[in-house]
Amino acid sequence: MENRFKNWQRPVIENMKPTKYGWMVSHVENFTMGEKTDIGAFTFIAANHGIIIEDFVQIGSHCSVYSISTIDDKKGTVTLKKNCKIGTHSTIMPGVTIGENSIIGAHSFVNKDIPANVVAFGIPAKVIRNIKNA
Repeated sequence: MENRFKNWQRPVIENMKPTKYGWMVSHVENFTMGEKTDIGAFTFIAANHGIIIEDFVQIGSHCSVYSISTIDDKKGTVTLKKNCKIGTHSTIMPGVTIGENSIIGAHSFVNKDIPANVVAFGIPAKVIRNIKNA
């Protein structure tokens, strides 16, 4: 993992402006990003009520991470724990925590907490199996 992030540099993050990597954050004042994260192009992060991304998190391209949903009036901080991975085109809803080392499969809809050290995917995302030796 260290080689992958050997030349990592924290991007400049401005409200509703794409980073040099092509992802953006609304309400950047409520956004916390750890070290050596990797967020794919075209990902949108709505941090109205808080988004916390810990170290070594990987988010695929075209993902959406929401701390607010105007459709059902849900709101809450989203926490992506250390070394979790979110597959491309996935959606994370308000109030969700994804556990350390967990993997979310591509095109998943995550509307409930996912524990540490598991693989989960689907609509809605469900735990499929544990990750051994995490």
